[in-house]
Amino acid sequence: MSDKQALRVLFCIGVNQNFMDGTAEEMKDVWGAFVAMMQGIAKLPGVRVLGNMDDDRIMVGPSVAFPWTTYVLADVPDYDTVTAACNLLRITPVGDGTYKLWKYMRIEARIGRELQFPA
Repeated sequence: MSDKQALRVLFCIGVNQNFMDGTAEEMKDVWGAFVAMMQGIAKLPGVRVLGNMDDDRIMVGPSVAFPWTTYVLADVPDYDTVTAACNLLRITPVGDGTYKLWKYMRIEARIGRELQFPA
């Protein structure tokens, strides 16, 4: 990254009712697309994924808002890259490509900065 301070971004990802209503095969296809989308975020230029958290064991059913199903914390170089990461849900095909990932999941990005403490 350049001299410009990176944006600290929390990507909040939730599953929709369409996923819950899907067949086992459809859910498998969604999982494959989800993995591709997550890898796509990590491969965007200048993105440094700091970690993720999944609360699918204690949060059951679709997540229409907070709390979300899974979270990704990353340093991202700029707003356009945050937009590109979110756009991956619109363009990542599921299964045969009839549908894209955003039929089954949603994403919201919270943008801030790293909180720094004096030494």
